[in-house]
Amino acid sequence: MPTGYDSATVWLVIALAGVLTFAIRGSFIYLFGRIDDVPPAVESALEYVPAAVFAALVFPPLLAPAGDLAVSVGNEKLVAGALAALAAWYTERVLATILVGMGALWVLRFVV
Repeated sequence: MPTGYDSATVWLVIALAGVLTFAIRGSFIYLFGRIDDVPPAVESALEYVPAAVFAALVFPPLLAPAGDLAVSVGNEKLVAGALAALAAWYTERVLATILVGMGALWVLRFVV
């Protein structure tokens, strides 16, 4: 898709975004390298980061696969995700969760 910017400007923006991203991540490494102990408030807040990132990555494709909210039995990704969540809760095994989720998605998409 063409833009109104020349290629040098686009590459400059890409490079600048990469440098800024690296600087933000590096600042945390530098900061925590200079502090002996992480404050308890920060440590307790950081415990929620993995769950929040996982939810941000998983829920949009499950709940709105085409961009619109689709909470129904006709949404095969949502049904497969729910079955995978049940398998994760019941077995507490990653491989079983993946097998149930992908198996359900394939069956719902290609068989039903």
